[in-house]
Amino acid sequence: MGVNALRREGPEKLCGRARYIDDHNFPGCLHGVTLRSSIPHGRIQHISFDPRFPWEECVIATARDVPGGNHVALIEEDQPLLAEGRVRHVMEPILLVAHRFRPRAYEALRHIHVEYEELPPVLTVGDALRAETVLHPPDNVFKSFLIEKGDVTAGLAGADLVVAGEYRVPHQEQAYIENNGMAAYVEEDGTVVVLGSLQCPYYVHKALKHIFDLPDDKVRVVQTTTGGGFGGKEEYPSMIAGHAALLALKARRPVKMIYDRGEDMAATTKRHPAWIKHRTGVMRDGTLVAQDIEVVMDGGAYVTLSPVVLSRGTLHAGGPYACPNVRIRSRVVATTTPPNGAFRGFGAPQVLFAAELQMEKVAEKLGLDPVVLRRRNVFREGSVTATGQVLEESVGASTALERCARKSGYVRRRAAHVRWNRARRPTWRGIGLALCHHGAGFTGSGEAYLNSKAAVSLSRGGEVWVLAASTEIGQGTGTMLAQIVADTLRIPCEWVEVETPDTGKVPNSGPTVASRTCMIVGGLLERAARQLREEVIKRCGSFPRTRAGLRRAGRLLCGKGPPRRFEAEYQNPPEIRWDEAAYRGDAYGVYSYGAVAVDLEVDRLTFEVRVREVTAVSDIGKAINPRLAEGQIMGGTAQALGYALLENVVYENGFMTNSQLTNYIIPTALDTPPLKVEIVEKPYSRGPSGAKGVGELPMDVPAPAVAAAIRQATGHWIDVLPILPERILEAHLHGPVPRQR
Repeated sequence: MGVNALRREGPEKLCGRARYIDDHNFPGCLHGVTLRSSIPHGRIQHISFDPRFPWEECVIATARDVPGGNHVALIEEDQPLLAEGRVRHVMEPILLVAHRFRPRAYEALRHIHVEYEELPPVLTVGDALRAETVLHPPDNVFKSFLIEKGDVTAGLAGADLVVAGEYRVPHQEQAYIENNGMAAYVEEDGTVVVLGSLQCPYYVHKALKHIFDLPDDKVRVVQTTTGGGFGGKEEYPSMIAGHAALLALKARRPVKMIYDRGEDMAATTKRHPAWIKHRTGVMRDGTLVAQDIEVVMDGGAYVTLSPVVLSRGTLHAGGPYACPNVRIRSRVVATTTPPNGAFRGFGAPQVLFAAELQMEKVAEKLGLDPVVLRRRNVFREGSVTATGQVLEESVGASTALERCARKSGYVRRRAAHVRWNRARRPTWRGIGLALCHHGAGFTGSGEAYLNSKAAVSLSRGGEVWVLAASTEIGQGTGTMLAQIVADTLRIPCEWVEVETPDTGKVPNSGPTVASRTCMIVGGLLERAARQLREEVIKRCGSFPRTRAGLRRAGRLLCGKGPPRRFEAEYQNPPEIRWDEAAYRGDAYGVYSYGAVAVDLEVDRLTFEVRVREVTAVSDIGKAINPRLAEGQIMGGTAQALGYALLENVVYENGFMTNSQLTNYIIPTALDTPPLKVEIVEKPYSRGPSGAKGVGELPMDVPAPAVAAAIRQATGHWIDVLPILPERILEAHLHGPVPRQR
């Protein structure tokens, strides 16, 4: 561990040999497509089929064909696999069509007509809070939380200064390279098998069991090479897998469903939009005394993962700062828009944009440098969070802050930009810095509830296998897990194989989400590998150092039987205490910390923003593979810059009108600025070699740093993302006269 082992999947992808789901061929395969709602809310009155079309060539599936429960099982059972009677959002699936030729299947959709009784739509958070239409009884709220610490009313009353702020953040499209796709077939014994592009095989497995009313061993889910996920392939693959399998069951032939880019963007989940309000009480020296925060998120038409997205957002809403009096009220509401779901960061980027920009406003009101304000309040060992958690170890927030300020030349550049802006050059310049924390793993008792398992096996031929459901979606999971096992066994990494995530072969190690793979699953594999090592030493006297010795050990352990499997099961650390009802205690076993400085310039004529340089410093406990960790930090930072400056989802009457990469703009290599990355290692005692999470952390913090830099450059607070040139122009025309800072 700590070595830059080469990516295991790299050669296959680089040479074009990797097989994505649409590269798999199935004899006799049909191609499935989806008829979707064209209105945001209404009742289905009648569906008619054009008699001139040769329907005998097609297989059609409706809700009546679902043999089990017509819902996609996740947190709640509210989202139908296929709409029955009522549609709640544009692009909701109504029926399915399969044909031997994909273009012919799409042509069939044009010969189906749906008549609706339209009902009043609820298209925004404001509409949901005011609506008389009840989408989710009793008050259109899917979930709410309340965190209270100390006495916020007294804290605000005793503060020298109270600063208010209001912030809005938008949808964001995951924009993975490979669109959603699944294939399904039914084996002779009735086993439903699906293969596809996904993050969480056992999520899909659970959903299919409910849809088809089948036991565990009659459903098998296999991940194929997956071209990115970013959360967008966490829950939605259960929907498309259900559709493909339903058609396959009815047709008694394999069925493949591959979305094109427009359908994928218009129909699938996005980041939750949010509206966040802050009131912050501080003393004149910058000490935080009170935080009063309200968060409202838009969940869309169905619950999906909204409660847990809201949970993480609520727990991170105060930022990485100690404060004696905190109140955080949050809720996620129902609207008649496509459901929102998982996205890298999972609720934290929304609230941390508000929290960090609020710190900038507080610093300005006090006349303090923003870094000084953060330094006075930042989490340290012994700090107490809003839920009452005492941070006892691996707290690298202060280190990340100081190193980022120093590495970026923050103080020097800030002064230089003041001089630049006074000189009336063609651009304004600014630099902003932001700090964040991100809880690794599931919240509170979530990991104990998952009860994850992972295993290591040794075959008779001396092969060591990693057995886990954690998926490789571009982040280097397979490489990193092999490194952990190899390091524990003290053998070369090349001797370790990683099994394909296949529910018929690997245990349920939990979903590939929540920055948990390295810390949680890696920790389980480390324990399982120790068991294997101890058993080999017990039987052989020592652990072999050669492949021949490993084969001899395999024959001793396995005899003539199958590979010996050593499994580890998650055990909640005894020091972690969490009260789910009160929402108090240890929200996460540990946090990762990150600081980012963004240096940018704004064109005085066009108001376009050019990011000149980004500095990112991240405390991730231990970098198992430093190059892969650095790649995660750089990629997440670039994605977050897109969230801050470019990515603008446009909805009209609940439909995404810019569902193409020609007019939904994401950063390309040409848009990515020079990135300086530094990794801080504050080891966590319960992570493998001290490792914590890294995947989501880089997404959390660049956006407020961008907004802070634009404030220095132009003199304007832009409290709404994305910060488009039009928004800067509007502030320039209608806001206060810019002041050089």
